[in-house]
Amino acid sequence: MKTLQYTLFAFLLIGLASCGDEDTNQTNVTAPADYQFDRNGASTVSFAGQTTRILMAEELINALSDLDQSTEVLNEMFANMDASGNGVSPFSQDELNISTKSVRSKVAASNDLFNTNAVEGAEIKEQLSIWMEAQINEVAVNQGVLAAPGVAGQIADGTSTRYINAKGLEYNQAVAKSLIGGLMLDQIVNNYLSTIVLDDGDNRAENDSELTEEAQSYTTMEHKWDEAYGYLFGTADPSDVLGTVGAGDSFLNKYLGRVNGDSDFSTIAEDIYSAFKLGRAAIVAKDYDLRDEQANILKALLSDVIGVRAVYYLQQSKLQLESNKGGAFHGLSEGYGFIYSLRFARAANSTDALFSRDKVDGFISTLMGDGVNGFWDITPATLDQLSADIATKFDFTVAQAAE
Repeated sequence: MKTLQYTLFAFLLIGLASCGDEDTNQTNVTAPADYQFDRNGASTVSFAGQTTRILMAEELINALSDLDQSTEVLNEMFANMDASGNGVSPFSQDELNISTKSVRSKVAASNDLFNTNAVEGAEIKEQLSIWMEAQINEVAVNQGVLAAPGVAGQIADGTSTRYINAKGLEYNQAVAKSLIGGLMLDQIVNNYLSTIVLDDGDNRAENDSELTEEAQSYTTMEHKWDEAYGYLFGTADPSDVLGTVGAGDSFLNKYLGRVNGDSDFSTIAEDIYSAFKLGRAAIVAKDYDLRDEQANILKALLSDVIGVRAVYYLQQSKLQLESNKGGAFHGLSEGYGFIYSLRFARAANSTDALFSRDKVDGFISTLMGDGVNGFWDITPATLDQLSADIATKFDFTVAQAAE
């Protein structure tokens, strides 16, 4: 059973991290019941910036479903400024409008993958803008037209109506699911959990002496770990993080809940939460080996979420190709975004991405390339081959992810 194998794997990793070699002087660190840490009676946990960006992204993807929206407003919501770099107020919440933060600035902006690869980072940002503009310029203008091969417009999905481009792709789904990898996953596993970021400058020495940031209760290292946590649980109920997993947002938290709901992965949310807590406790205890072990667990498990959902949507869509093209295309559009998000997945104990840019581009090309009409021409055999090619990089099977 996958559940047993998966649980034993996670238990072994966490157990090794906690126990260590009996001949060493490794600190005996205990994680708290909840993600709560304090110093001198004041909480040291802070991830307000991550919560802000999640809320901005929520408003952005909601606006993408409004076919009367303008490309200018969508780009302003993405960048939190206009095309000239001036301040704007594109959001419904005042606290978002007055913020200096933005979604765009943190997309494909991790230290590990894009610090020396700014060209690709800029291209990814631009690709999201291209899809947003195409939602209005290609799809919205044809919203009253019945979609057909080579023709953008509307298509039925049971009692719902979907709006697709000429190849069957829903641009709003491509953007929403790509943000899960390009913003949330990238910032967590390739940035804030990176040893380079955690140990930047004098972070270790300052954490050792508990030297906090100016006018704050936390050390810089503590804060970096919290910022990683915030991109997953930044809008979650802090009193019931696991009980409400999946309901925190429309991004990584939501799909962690979906994967956790599969009996083959029923411990993944708890394992991730435990690793976040133990890693943060390790920072407090100045046990940096244990911290890094938990970071590696998180990199692998969070990347699994992306891989599982990419395969899931390919397999579920295959079942609807003949009976419900609207439903199949909707699932394929979600799968498209998760496949794009594979670019940001990370292997544990590695400084490299799990998938190269060329590999991900190849997956996307295959998904759209059975014929000139994209999803209209896709075959079950192609979806099976893509699923197998993706799953082989992880420790789950196509059948386990497909449920």
